Amino acid sequence: MEQRKTVLITGASRGIGSEIARRFALAGYQVALNYNTSERRARELAELLERQLGVAAGERILPVRADVSDRRQVERMFDEAEARFGGIDVLVNNAGIAQQKLFTDLTDEDWRRMFAVHVDGAFYCSRRALQGMIRRHSGKIINVSSMWGQIGGSCEVHYSAAKAAVIGMTRALAKEVGPSGIQVNCVAPGVIDTEMNGALSEETLEQLCEETPLGMLGTCRDIAEAVLFLADSRSDFITGQVLGVNGGMVIG
Repeated sequence: MEQRKTVLITGASRGIGSEIARRFALAGYQVALNYNTSERRARELAELLERQLGVAAGERILPVRADVSDRRQVERMFDEAEARFGGIDVLVNNAGIAQQKLFTDLTDEDWRRMFAVHVDGAFYCSRRALQGMIRRHSGKIINVSSMWGQIGGSCEVHYSAAKAAVIGMTRALAKEVGPSGIQVNCVAPGVIDTEMNGALSEETLEQLCEETPLGMLGTCRDIAEAVLFLADSRSDFITGQVLGVNGGMVIG
């Protein structure tokens, strides 16, 4: 019997992350669900997926807590996931935070925290995952950025800058680890119908829909399917790329 592959997804307790987890679980993966503060949501998601799959608790789904901006917590998270499932075949760096604020009002802490979660988190997790991937000469790292990391967003300078850094990391790391048989890619969502965007006014959401050539918001499933494709063997000749899932709002 073929060994199941294992995926570790950061920020998997809600929104895009939870849908990514669901799609991977249904595709047959063993899933390590990372969360930081949303323990109840993570455990409820794990229980839901286990019922859908008809498997025992902990057999294929593992909720694991870690603040990805903390290297020690990342190390413990990987240790726990590997102890349960073995090596990590796919890493999805999805954990993130959002904040809308005028640039002149940003505090040092706002700036540091934004980069700590998005950039440091992707760095710590990728570095740890690569230990096993390089040894096995195979693996996939998929980073979740944003179209704002490509074109910039007003009142989201720190968010845009952090997401742009994730894109730069993706492209450079892909070149470095390609000879080791590892693919590194990035998904850059457009405006997605998530709880995070629920804070936007109805007027703003309508305007964003109008600005999107397809005339609608994206869904969490749109992003999850893109991530799943990049994890699949069908994408083995794709690396260092940024896949825009944005309804045509950003071209190229």
